[in-house]
Amino acid sequence: MPVNRLVAHWVVRCSAVYNPRVTESESGEIIIISEPISLERIAEMAAATFGDMVKGVVDIKLRLLAIGGGLHSDEEAALIGRGSAQQDLWGINIYPERPGRDWIEFDSMINVRPRQGNRSRGVDDAATRQLITEIVAALIQ
Repeated sequence: MPVNRLVAHWVVRCSAVYNPRVTESESGEIIIISEPISLERIAEMAAATFGDMVKGVVDIKLRLLAIGGGLHSDEEAALIGRGSAQQDLWGINIYPERPGRDWIEFDSMINVRPRQGNRSRGVDDAATRQLITEIVAALIQ
């Protein structure tokens, strides 16, 4: 499948913004969160997928969170299909049962970007990590 058709497929599949009154992730589809969702809902999604965590991608410019994908790159593609810029996207793992700051893990292959000065799978810049933490805390309550 040509790349442009692949992106178009993701745009169609992942175009809905998350509505807290609608349950969507049982199907394994990626949802994009722009309004608060409960931590309990994230825990349910974690149990249904990886057991103790969900993969997520945060758009630090648009303040969005995509979750529900099997790979961070799936969520990244969904956000790019909605107009996000790749340089604004950072992959994380969310562990809803962990306390305090330990519930967010900064570890994803999409974070490796030497051109932006990030040479690891983590998020090397402390200010960016803090912004991601604030966005996730605002969207998951």
